[in-house]
Amino acid sequence: MKALVTGATGFVGAAVARALLAEGWQVRALVRGGSDRRNISTLAVEQVVGDLTDSASVDRALAGCEAAFHVAADYRLWAPRPQELYRTNVEGTAHLLDAARRAGVRRIVYTSSVATIGIPAGGGAGGEDTPAGLGDMIGHYKRSKFLAEEQARDAAARGVPVVIVNPSTPIGPGDVKPTPTGQIVLDAARGRTPAYVDTGLNIVHVEDVAAGHLLAFHRGRIGERYILGGEDMTLRQILTLIAQLVGRSPPRIRLPHAAVLPVAYVSELYARLTGRPTRVTVEGVRMARKRMFFSSAKAVRELGYRWRPPSDAFADALRWFKANGYLTDEVSFESK
Repeated sequence: MKALVTGATGFVGAAVARALLAEGWQVRALVRGGSDRRNISTLAVEQVVGDLTDSASVDRALAGCEAAFHVAADYRLWAPRPQELYRTNVEGTAHLLDAARRAGVRRIVYTSSVATIGIPAGGGAGGEDTPAGLGDMIGHYKRSKFLAEEQARDAAARGVPVVIVNPSTPIGPGDVKPTPTGQIVLDAARGRTPAYVDTGLNIVHVEDVAAGHLLAFHRGRIGERYILGGEDMTLRQILTLIAQLVGRSPPRIRLPHAAVLPVAYVSELYARLTGRPTRVTVEGVRMARKRMFFSSAKAVRELGYRWRPPSDAFADALRWFKANGYLTDEVSFESK
């Protein structure tokens, strides 16, 4: 069978492409002209140049495909032109879904995010049915992903065979950009994270997320959403684990969110003046006020989904960063 993977040059998309190839699929990748293709340079993937915002190129990419894995997204917590996030994430998703319907694709797996899922008011882990509205979405990235998922839900209601997956926080090899989360791993490994705030994330190996995409194709129910997560960890636990893996001392200073927010405003102002992206964003600080903990029980029950320990994900990520020159001799982590 032949599958189109959008976002195959990216972190999660490349992992999905590798998983499909391992299962014997023919894989076609929709790639933008001039995009960084290191993640698929050694893969037996057919590359079709196009853009999600160009319906004609999406039609060409889907011709002859039985499946579509729509993984592509503009994942930035700060952007000088926020409309770019909506163009790619919302309009691009609408184009892909319409094209897949016209092409008679057997099934589409749409990659959403846990960013669209609510957090229980009293704390604890969110699930697929935890309520959330557009007004609960902090920042343009989360709002764009929420609206994109609504496109997928509406398409399913019209009979388009789409299944939604919601990865939590993927970690592992192939984070070429790197993603905002990958940058946290790099900064911690380099000893550049002297303090932390009280927040938490659900950590999952990117290859387990990729495997979950294939399970969603084979076993998922049309119109349903499935959280593809792993284990809940506080930021302090995450930074401590990374420090242990690279032989550093973990950060011991806990900062209140109120102390970090002014820094984020100044950082964003500087970014607007210089045109350079910032790592400390207002959106990121506001998101950190809540622990992003989630349950993958539904995916386990309905898809047979499984995940490995977070230590494996961080170790594999660090090995890849080290082997590809992101971490120099300043970091004592050794590949094994």
